Amino acid sequence: MTTDPENPTPPDPTRREFVKKAATTALGAAALGSSAEAKEGTPVRFYPEEHWRDRMTAPDDGKRYGWLVDTRRCFGCHGCEVACKAENDVPLGNYIRQTIYHDYEKSGGGLARVMIPMACQHCEDAPCIKACPCGALHKAAGGTVQVSYEACSGHATCVDACPYGAIYIDKVANQAVKCHNCTHRLEVGMEPACVTTCPSEALYFGDLNDPDSEISRRKKLLEAEDKISRLRPEKGTEPRTWFAVDSDHPMEVWENKIPREGESYSPEAYSVYQWKNDRHEPGPWHREESE
Repeated sequence: MTTDPENPTPPDPTRREFVKKAATTALGAAALGSSAEAKEGTPVRFYPEEHWRDRMTAPDDGKRYGWLVDTRRCFGCHGCEVACKAENDVPLGNYIRQTIYHDYEKSGGGLARVMIPMACQHCEDAPCIKACPCGALHKAAGGTVQVSYEACSGHATCVDACPYGAIYIDKVANQAVKCHNCTHRLEVGMEPACVTTCPSEALYFGDLNDPDSEISRRKKLLEAEDKISRLRPEKGTEPRTWFAVDSDHPMEVWENKIPREGESYSPEAYSVYQWKNDRHEPGPWHREESE
């Protein structure tokens, strides 16, 4: 565009405000980081409660969104991953959702393979929100844990805090990226893209406050049969994702394959050598504690 030197085009006010806000956020993050480290008894990756209390509170909309993953039905087609990538423009090498494979020997003899569709667990007590220095992570509709991209500075402490490896840092935008329950689809009455794409009906999403919702009814049946579990309950995050399991698909045989704090979903998970390993090997986005 040609600019008249006597009547220069003023800067875009939206962009100007964004840069101004980003600079303010960065300064605030540095100050909060120092106070968090100095506060005795507070984990370094968590900030004082007054910094995240409001963001941990979901809007009073009467909804409580949750997930049910039926590992007995998933056959590893990766349709959910492809749908997620297409819906959210996820670049190659990164994942909001990933299907983990694991081969194991059954207790009664013989080999078996289990496929586990994984994504953000949308925790009640979300550690990523407590760890975020710039206030970008927060609870949105139905308790969905979301990232405000306007506020995110790519600090990556959320990656360090997530016990499920469900967040990655977009190195181009320098921002945290994770599942947001396809909020843009929910707002127009549609389900998340992965749910509508799954051909084996292994993914269920809905309002847990509605006893007549599909997820509520299936969850109740699985609880009656004692065939339901949550991932790493010892972390105390109260995840809103449940897994249907049974004697042929026990969680203990595949739990170690799921990324942990400081890690993100990795292309290495697709290596055939990983399928038979007893534990997850850190992928290329593993962040060492020393960093």
